[in-house]
Amino acid sequence: MATMNAPTMERRHLPERRAAVREGATALSGLDYTAMVLLIIGGLNWAMVGLLDVDVVATLFGPGSPASRVVYVIVGLAALYSIYTAVKMGRHRH
Repeated sequence: MATMNAPTMERRHLPERRAAVREGATALSGLDYTAMVLLIIGGLNWAMVGLLDVDVVATLFGPGSPASRVVYVIVGLAALYSIYTAVKMGRHRH
């Protein structure tokens, strides 16, 4: 029995349906997303410090503890990496 809309091409030959990355634009890597998440966490922590005088990282790990210092360093490294990524993206667009 014939179908009304018989496919003319096999599915594997159809163009990709997802939005294509624009010419010259680069997709974000896993490291980019990790840095973004860490920056969001750090930003929310600073918002809590500014608005409520509550340092969530220090509350969880202890003020001045090695664990809280590691968290702060990792968030700082994520910020430095994001500066690098922003500069790289800025150069790429020109």
